[in-house]
Order: sequence, then structure tokens, then C-alpha cells
Amino acid sequence: MSTPLPLAIAARRRASAPRHVGLALLLLVAAFALLGPALIGIDPARQDLYASLQPPGATHWLGTDLLGRSVLARLAHAAQLSLGLALLAAVTAAVPGVLLGIAAAWRGGRTERALVLLSDAVMSLPGLLLVLLFAALAQGGHWALYIGLSLSLWVEYFRVSRAASRPVLAGDAVQASRLLGFGPGYLLRRHLLPALAPLLGTLLAFSAAQAVLALAALGFIGVGLQPPTPELGLMMTEFLPHYEEAPWLIAAPVVLLMLVVLGMMLIAGDREET
Repeated sequence: MSTPLPLAIAARRRASAPRHVGLALLLLVAAFALLGPALIGIDPARQDLYASLQPPGATHWLGTDLLGRSVLARLAHAAQLSLGLALLAAVTAAVPGVLLGIAAAWRGGRTERALVLLSDAVMSLPGLLLVLLFAALAQGGHWALYIGLSLSLWVEYFRVSRAASRPVLAGDAVQASRLLGFGPGYLLRRHLLPALAPLLGTLLAFSAAQAVLALAALGFIGVGLQPPTPELGLMMTEFLPHYEEAPWLIAAPVVLLMLVVLGMMLIAGDREET
């Protein structure tokens, strides 16, 4: 017995509700990151020792830190930095990972074995350790974190693309297109990329969340970006000694980090179910 149309529509709306919540959270954080620094209009590095550890008020909505800097201004710049660097690293890792995965499934043989061996070599090192190695080479440098994150994330794109491309390339549609004389570009646009798009969308959300957490973890242990750069993990380290007298300080970066990761997980989880 078929499901009535109104019930099917209602079930589909309920299933897509987490994705809408995740999109709303990410849009709010993105708007705060993009528009916050201009709207707040306060230099995140400006110090005022007379305003040290002020509670939230009309002048500083989230209070001030030990050096009298605006927590709201620093949080907006930290969100901009973390989101921008994480998304850039995830997209940079996706492009070579997907292309190499498709090439491995397409060519097979020695090409595939060599690429699989390369991915296994990268997988033998924990991702965070690989980022840590690059961060140690240029402590406090944005480019080192960016390269380390990209090198640690591309393997997942490679493995997923290679596994998903195999059945597509062996399918009847691709074989028919080859018999009709269509080239690799057509097969890539018409068959492979549409089949890979849902998987890659889910993986992009997961890898971006992983990159945000990695940046925060490195900043928290003091090997990522260095002061006075506003960064979520670094802010947690700076605020942690004052959690008893000013608990709102540590709460601000923790809540923002939680919202970013939660939004990405809701989007990725909803796509994975569909």
C-alpha cells in the first residue's frame, strides 16, 4: 500500500529539519564572521588595562579579557579566521583527492596501486600529528596550518571517490556512452560527478568540521596560531585561568565552536541519511 502524498511530504519535511537547522546555524555564524568585525568597529588587539575583565555590558556585549580587549570583537575575527581557513583547506584537499580517486578507478593497474600506496602512507600518520609537524616548522604561520590540514584531509576524498567511481564506470550508462564515442570529459560531467556529488557534499561538511576542531586543538595547546591573533583555541587557553572570576569568557569561544561543528554535523548527517 502506497503512502498518502500528504504523509510522504510531512515525513520528508521532518527528515530535512536537521539540515535546515544546521544551515541556519552556519549562516548565523558566517554572518557574524563576515559582518561582525565591520559592525562592531573595535580593534581586536586594542588593549585597555583599566577595563580588564569587565562583565558583559552596553559597551562590550561579551565583556573584556585580562588585557581589556573586546571579547566580541576578538570572537568575530576568530570565527572569520577559523571558518575561512577550514573551508579553504577542505576545498583544497577535495580537488586533488577527487581527481586522484577518479584516476585510480579509471586507470586501474599500476596507477591505482601507486595511488593507494601513497594514500596508505599518509593514513599511517594521524591527521592531527601531520598538521602538528607542519605547525612546528613555521609556528604561528597560517600557511603551515593550511598545508598540513590539506595534506591530512585529501586521503578521505581519494578513498571515497575511488570506491564510488568503480560501480559507475562499470555501469551500463558509461559503457553505452563509450560505445557512442563520448570522451572522458563527457563521462566525467555526465556520469561521475553527479554520482559523487552527494557523497562529496557530506564529506566536505565532515572535513570542514574536522579542520575547525584541529585548528582549535592546536591553538589550545599553544602550537597553532600565536598571540595576539584571535583564534578559538587560543582564546580558550587565554580565558581558562579566569573561569572562576569571569566564566563568560571561556563560554564565548566554546559556544561558537560548538555551533559551528553542530551545524556542519547536522548538514552532513541529513545528507548521509538521504
